[in-house]
Amino acid sequence: MTFHLYDTATRSIVEFTPLVPGEVSLYCCGATVQSSPHLGHVRKEVNFDVLRRWLEHSGYRVTYVSNITDIDDKILAKSAEAGRPWWAHAYLYEGVFHRAFDALGVRRPTYEPRATGHIPEMIALVTTLIERGHAYAADDGSGDVYFDVRSWPRYGELSGQRVDEMEPALDADLRGKRDPRDFALWKGAKPDEPATASWDSPWGRGRPGWHLECSAMSGRYLGDAFDIHGGGLDLRFPHHENELAQSAAAGRPFARYWMHNAWVTMAGEKMSKSLGNTADVFEAVKAHGGRAVRLYLAGPHYRSAIELSPESLAEAEAQLDRIDSFLGRAARVAGPATHDGAVPDAFAAAMDDDLGTPGALAVLFSTIREGNSALSAGDAEALQAAREAVVAMLDVFGLDPDAPEWAAEGSSDDLEPVVDGLVAALLKERQEARARKDYAAADAIRDTLNNLGLKVEDTPTGARWSLEK
Repeated sequence: MTFHLYDTATRSIVEFTPLVPGEVSLYCCGATVQSSPHLGHVRKEVNFDVLRRWLEHSGYRVTYVSNITDIDDKILAKSAEAGRPWWAHAYLYEGVFHRAFDALGVRRPTYEPRATGHIPEMIALVTTLIERGHAYAADDGSGDVYFDVRSWPRYGELSGQRVDEMEPALDADLRGKRDPRDFALWKGAKPDEPATASWDSPWGRGRPGWHLECSAMSGRYLGDAFDIHGGGLDLRFPHHENELAQSAAAGRPFARYWMHNAWVTMAGEKMSKSLGNTADVFEAVKAHGGRAVRLYLAGPHYRSAIELSPESLAEAEAQLDRIDSFLGRAARVAGPATHDGAVPDAFAAAMDDDLGTPGALAVLFSTIREGNSALSAGDAEALQAAREAVVAMLDVFGLDPDAPEWAAEGSSDDLEPVVDGLVAALLKERQEARARKDYAAADAIRDTLNNLGLKVEDTPTGARWSLEK
């Protein structure tokens, strides 16, 4: 069976052909670590984790790169509000994102580069664009460098827009621009920003623009051309449009296919922090369990919007109960699973059809019904075949309860001594940080515990913690 995907660039279903036979290079724009993630943020992580698992199940060797944006305007603003250094703020929330991904069984990328670790590659890319006549340094002395969108006739090809029809962002800084649609490649240092948030460059001290970061890092780890570029639908324009323009204008073929997942919505609107309609990942996991939240995010087709409601998460939890109930009954009769089963042909056909997870889930539950019938009839051979097929399909979805990533979802009684010890160790580190007046580190530990649902209270006899209700 051949994998087909909906290519956002051509707006059509196409047959996937990798650059290198048997290998897949995949890049996804990663987290901007300014604050805690909500379910809208992590849908992309789950969807592309399922894609990666399916490609690997199909025999491909996948190199998956997802970056960390650890310097940008929002991080500088949020860190200033919190009263901590921007780099400490970014590192803190990078850890929070990682814990959210772990809570949903998302495997780490092959490479996860930070933007601040790749400034030389970014400067080299800007230099190439200037030399090719597609970028210019502002003549107002700001140190800004912009991409000249009118110098690139293909600009707008990914989103299907024409330059004359585009409007600049409402908050766009127009200083030094030849055209209001030109976008920043390099941002000159500003007097009110920390000195540590800028780097030397041929245009003066400054820092990279957001779009530039991803082009430089994908090129560093996957080369000038790679197979699939993924991300949320909201990134298609302007972020991915700008990535494509600056990379192609620099002579790099860039991504051969584009895949975009749809939004998680609340009351019909995209989930976003700016709208105030977000759902905390850790709260959802605490209420329903990580596997149920993952099923909620992975079950619908990745290009379909998901409406969040208490009922939708409860439905996913009920579906998972049906799965686990069958696996439990089968284990009592047939013993542990061997994990050497194959997925049914109908499941493979659904997944090969643009990652058709709804059809694949239908096959999963159909196989569970067959297994339950075999269980009732005492047909051990049919039961074992159904059980192994179910386990194989769950592995593709990242929902196999025996997988290492779900080990922590075992008995809470068994974990209580471990949790007590880990919290005590963190509180000791916090006390030591306060003693040496490293308040940024102390606050970071406290915030980490708070994000995990633990309340820390300082008392005359030392710090105490409790679970927040």
